[in-house]
Amino acid sequence: MDGNITEEQQVEQIKAWWKENGKAVVLGAVIGLGGLAGWRYYQAEVQSAKEQASDAYTQVINALEAGSENAVADTQAFIAGHESSQYAVLAALQLAKVQVQSGDLDAAVTQLNWAISNTKDQAILPVAQTRLARIYTEQDAFDKALAELDKVTAESWKGKVAELRGDVLLQKGDTLAAREAYVSAQQYGASPALQLKLDDLAQ
Repeated sequence: MDGNITEEQQVEQIKAWWKENGKAVVLGAVIGLGGLAGWRYYQAEVQSAKEQASDAYTQVINALEAGSENAVADTQAFIAGHESSQYAVLAALQLAKVQVQSGDLDAAVTQLNWAISNTKDQAILPVAQTRLARIYTEQDAFDKALAELDKVTAESWKGKVAELRGDVLLQKGDTLAAREAYVSAQQYGASPALQLKLDDLAQ
């Protein structure tokens, strides 16, 4: 504002400016506050949904581990109801484990394939892939098992995958390739079990 105008003129200018721009200022403030309130509400709802999913996951897994009568059906219902959540993927892994223990390998394959298709979590994906490879091996589907192992790319899993590849090849009857896989696994740290496998092949 001009420094030579009187205080009364300044007041009049402010009134005129407010008359022209006041509604926009108020509307902007309302929108801004409304947006903030809406965002906080959304965040609270997201957090609440996560907590509910966590509680429900804990319940179905506890029932699954206890061998409750409806545990499998309840776990499947939980997975269907939380498909976009990583809790559903974890539940599928646990359900597959129980199905393997009960001898229902086909159902376990279905669960693991679903888990693999519905997660990008690099901590979960190799677990599901190697478990699926083990089941394929149990079903004598050796080529499927090896193909699944080829999909595991995590650096920290290379030793485990090489050893498991050796197990698959050995069961397939390819002892030479199995030995090569075990030797490869040794590069990532030799375990007593791995050494025993190599010793057995040397005999």
